[in-house]
Amino acid sequence: MGTRQTKGSLAESPGASARERGELWAALLLRSGDKAARAGSASGAGVGLPPYHRRVGMIQELLSLVRQGRQEEAGELLRHLRQDLGMESTSLDDVLYRYASFRNLVDPITHDLIISLARYVHCPKPEGDALGTMEKLCRQLMYHLSPHSQWKRHSLMKRKSQACLKAVLLGPPPDNTVDLSGISLTSRDLERLVAYLQRYEEQVDILELGFADLTDDMVLRLLPILSSLPHLTTLALNGNRLTKAVLRDLTDTLKDPSKFPRVTWIDLGNNVDIFSLPQAFLLSLRKRSPKQGHLPTILELGEGPLGGEESEDSMPMGAKHPKRGQEKASLP
Repeated sequence: MGTRQTKGSLAESPGASARERGELWAALLLRSGDKAARAGSASGAGVGLPPYHRRVGMIQELLSLVRQGRQEEAGELLRHLRQDLGMESTSLDDVLYRYASFRNLVDPITHDLIISLARYVHCPKPEGDALGTMEKLCRQLMYHLSPHSQWKRHSLMKRKSQACLKAVLLGPPPDNTVDLSGISLTSRDLERLVAYLQRYEEQVDILELGFADLTDDMVLRLLPILSSLPHLTTLALNGNRLTKAVLRDLTDTLKDPSKFPRVTWIDLGNNVDIFSLPQAFLLSLRKRSPKQGHLPTILELGEGPLGGEESEDSMPMGAKHPKRGQEKASLP
């Protein structure tokens, strides 16, 4: 018989060593990975929680440890978070330096924020408001890895999802954008979405399907209509239950110039185990948009056009202001 572990028990057990805590988190990642894999084979919405729930919980735990001054345990937890996000190396030098120039990652925003977190956890600076900076980085990372619509309204999202879906599919897409992010889609919903896209195919430039509980099979069902949209430039599939197995089908489809004719980016970040993109995938996108390469902006909560002035200080190193379709990383 085993003892049930919770986030609270992990954070509040001062007798546990960093190694013991690491083993607990490793077991949690294994169990969560098994659940995600089983969910990925379902034809509809999967069972269990998508990977982003686990990752956000780890960031919250990390911040709690740092606030308590437990740097060694925070460093161990950060190592497991890096592994869960596909940054396989356990060497601090690799995280801080070698990976800094590695840019064919599926999610450069998360990569840059993790590097910044590693610097503050492993190389804390006594001067200035180091804890405040750490808290800001954690907030940015949690926001980036979770449905933005749930940031303030956790209790309303599930209850309103079907109403939101019906509202979006009611008429032509505003600003040529179909935004279904944060809405859990079922097999029946996919049929309605396919019919909608067929009807308004000339008016869809951006399609947001992030955090929609999509599995590999569901994306494969959508692939024929998605690849035929003549004006689609941005396709967001982040925060779902997708595995690297679906990359083969996406890459093969992109090799055909008549498919996804105007796509400049397909966001596959924050899924189960898609951590980097095949060269063939990247080359196919490059042919469609040779000048593409800007990173989105990350803003602090309350900043930006909806909540105040933009802050350059909140942008990860190397980030640029977003073009149309890249604003999803900005805090409201």
